[in-house]
Amino acid sequence: MNVKNIAASAFEAGAGIVRLAPNWVPRSFCIPGRRIKLHPDDYYALGGERGGIDERWLASATPADNGPLTGKDEGLSKIVGPGNELILLKEAVAELKEQLVGQRIWNKYGCWPIYSKFFDNLGPLPHHVHHRDAHAALVGQRGKPEAYYFPPQLNNHGGHFPYTFFGFEPGTTKAQVRESLMNFTKGDNRITNLSRAYRLEPGTGWDVPPGVLHAPGSLCTYEPQVASDVYAMYQSLVDNQIVPEALLWKDCPADRKGDFDYLVDVIDWELNVDPEFVKNRFMSPRQVKPEAEMAAQGYSEKWICYRSAAFSAKELTVFPGQSVIIKDAAAYGIIMMQGHGKMGVWDIDTPALIRYGQLTNDEYFISESAASAGVKIVNASATDPIVMLKHFGPANPDLIIN
Repeated sequence: MNVKNIAASAFEAGAGIVRLAPNWVPRSFCIPGRRIKLHPDDYYALGGERGGIDERWLASATPADNGPLTGKDEGLSKIVGPGNELILLKEAVAELKEQLVGQRIWNKYGCWPIYSKFFDNLGPLPHHVHHRDAHAALVGQRGKPEAYYFPPQLNNHGGHFPYTFFGFEPGTTKAQVRESLMNFTKGDNRITNLSRAYRLEPGTGWDVPPGVLHAPGSLCTYEPQVASDVYAMYQSLVDNQIVPEALLWKDCPADRKGDFDYLVDVIDWELNVDPEFVKNRFMSPRQVKPEAEMAAQGYSEKWICYRSAAFSAKELTVFPGQSVIIKDAAAYGIIMMQGHGKMGVWDIDTPALIRYGQLTNDEYFISESAASAGVKIVNASATDPIVMLKHFGPANPDLIIN
């Protein structure tokens, strides 16, 4: 298979927009919430030992880190070629370079440096942390900021615990956290006793910088994030399940394992005890332009992730029967949430149910050249809006961080 030829032909056939195949990822420590449209028979398609499929990674050039049983190309998105050939998005970026991701991204990163995902767990995750750049670099990885948005279309139920613990209560001491970590192997180390839970609301989101402890709740979540799978679990018991001690020391340098002071140092202390955490981290959608101006043109667009320079995301709604041209200054991935119609040369639709291994018409990557020229979207329905989520790379020229 000639990757270069397929990448070039896919790019040309799509006029700068390439189609992506669904990219499913299992997690051995999770129970699927069954809201990401995978067929009910397929949530354990990779076998019980691998765990349930509770994630779909979007526009990902980042491999998943699921331990020694991780499958080949797990977590890596694939472009669908003109003859339904599949090549890795990562390989296509390496071949097409700035033609696909834009000169600004290619010159600085030499890759597509972010991805998004759907995370769909029936219960909460353990209180855990993604490392900052300095700590991640010690194990050959990048620090990992991420953000959450809770799509209404994927949250017909809230799961077992639709609340997320973030950080620690102001006044918490490092000695208290260290003692909790030292008790990790004694059953429940009760680290969330030091934290605060917030009720999750569909249609809103949160910004989660690296170094912030968080125990994601059970809403189905859209998560733009930096291209890294670095983390460590700091809670020993969650949803009546024991967390393996190996996950406490995950991504810890070999010479620091057993060093609880190092685990405390991984935490960005000031962010975790911020008394204005909600004010600084919660995200309600913000209009990209005045609503009346957009409505007159047949659409509505909102920033849904906007507090980090590392990535950003929008929710675009095209009203029934409308045809619009949407311009952006940067390359991005899209995932369809509702409706059907046309996007450029492509038919787009939102499947109700997807078999494992099935191709779909709901996910695409838009090159910077196509984005800046303007993407034409036609809503073929007289009643149903088109809704799509758009995830952008770092330093989006259109984004004003606030």
